[in-house]
Amino acid sequence: MNDQVTREETVEILRLAEQALPVAGDFVELGCYRGDTSVLLGQLLREYNSLSAISSKGIATVSPVGNPDFTCGKSVEKSAISCGKAVENNHKTCGNLVDKSVHKSVQNSSLETNQTSQPGLKQPKKLWIYDSFAGLPEKTREDASGAGANFQAGELLVTKREVVDKIRKHGLKNVIIKKAWFDDLNDKDLPARIAFAFCDGDLYGSIKTSLRLVYPRLAEQGIIIVHDYNNPELPGSARAVDEFLRARPEFKLQVRRTLAILTKR
Repeated sequence: MNDQVTREETVEILRLAEQALPVAGDFVELGCYRGDTSVLLGQLLREYNSLSAISSKGIATVSPVGNPDFTCGKSVEKSAISCGKAVENNHKTCGNLVDKSVHKSVQNSSLETNQTSQPGLKQPKKLWIYDSFAGLPEKTREDASGAGANFQAGELLVTKREVVDKIRKHGLKNVIIKKAWFDDLNDKDLPARIAFAFCDGDLYGSIKTSLRLVYPRLAEQGIIIVHDYNNPELPGSARAVDEFLRARPEFKLQVRRTLAILTKR
């Protein structure tokens, strides 16, 4: 929905994020660029947290847990598609459309009362965003590609202020933004458990480090998405994913457009 992640990819990301909502743990995004995907993920979590707060007070409400009729993701997809141009123009209207659509679809879902199976509802889910805010790092030999001559060190630079302002503009809470190179992150910088991870570091080293950070914290039914998996301009992304899969055969791979979707078998 921006010049790096297509509208179709954004729809798929949101669909999988909705699928991960009932999984215990927070959402993380490693590499946020302009924060467009961050806003949509944040809005999804806001609606879910709002629902969780009502449920925790003992009021019968709706939940996507174990509910095949839960349609939040489909509504988000429709909103994401219908307001694609708005997203490209800094989310002038998309945020409200997604919020309303998600809330309406959640309200129309069937009732779920077994909260012992809903560990994700105990605490509000957070969105953790990590980016260098200094553009791309230097490439390694694994990133070598004649097609990717544009992706040089410092490319795709967006300031932290721009992303912070966008998050604030949409009134999103429970969002943590960390400015750092991925290699400089440590345990205290990451959530204890991760339900959903979107890794968009572009280059081999960034994706390899992202997977190393996410793996030990990923919940049993958690989902990892890596962008640019089969992008000829950025071959390092696929190389890092393939290495990860060879070392951890318990994960299976699905590829949709340039998204590598990793889940445990």
